[in-house]
Amino acid sequence: MKRYCFTLDLKDDPKLIAEYEAHHRAVWPEILESIVEPGIEQMEIYRFHTRLFMIMDVNERFNFKLKELLDENNLRVQQWEQLMWTYQQALPTAKPGEKWVLTKKIFDLQKSIA
Repeated sequence: MKRYCFTLDLKDDPKLIAEYEAHHRAVWPEILESIVEPGIEQMEIYRFHTRLFMIMDVNERFNFKLKELLDENNLRVQQWEQLMWTYQQALPTAKPGEKWVLTKKIFDLQKSIA
């Protein structure tokens, strides 16, 4: 199983942040299906102030191109993404059109103590 970690910012507005968290306590069923379908086994999102961190554990079937293609052809995912963009903002270093930015792993305890 592979793990990917991403980061993104929220707009610095307590009301919007509360709404964003509320949406994630009741994610639309179609969105949950769109996450699992391409091979994502587990997904977690953490927040510190306005910074979000998403951790994805994926199986051998997963690839980013497939996920992108499925999302582009799923109206409900497009609606969800548009709604989420109400609350989110790109990192200052993000490329144009980039939302969640893939992070670089710099430490692994198990590899370090092996």
